[in-house]
This record gives sequence, structure tokens and C-alpha cells, in this order.
Amino acid sequence: MNKINILFFATMRDHIGEKRISIDVPGNIQVQELKTILADRYPNAAGALEATLVSINREYAFAEDVIPDGAEVAMFPHVSGG
Repeated sequence: MNKINILFFATMRDHIGEKRISIDVPGNIQVQELKTILADRYPNAAGALEATLVSINREYAFAEDVIPDGAEVAMFPHVSGG
């Protein structure tokens, strides 16, 4: 198991109800798998998590990126505009 810290910003913070959590996750977990774990834990956030932008240690991450032990993961709501 790996321990990671997750920061939530803007409306993601509202959906989760916390601005920061620390959780244990399986080793070699990918971003998409983390989103699934969070959706199970926080059902009200499930829809928003699908379009959430993620960074790992302050670098944008993709669904297949692996999250290392001790990582700082940040989650931002999808933003659109014109």
C-alpha cells in the first residue's frame, strides 16, 4: 500500500467536503483507478470526478499515469469557457 495526499480545488472541494485527505492506495495505482476509488467513497462526487483534471506532484497527469508513494495529487474541476 502507498500513502498519498490529495488536494481538492474549487467545486471539487464542495463535492468531496474536504480540502485535503490522505489515503492508502494499492501500489502502482493509476489516476483512473484513483478516481474510481474516490467515486465509491464519495458518491456525490462521482459525476464530477469523470471530468476532473489531475496533477501528480504539480505536473498534469493522464488517466494511465501511475501515482507514486507519497505523491501529492491535486484535483481540479473541468473548466470550459469561450
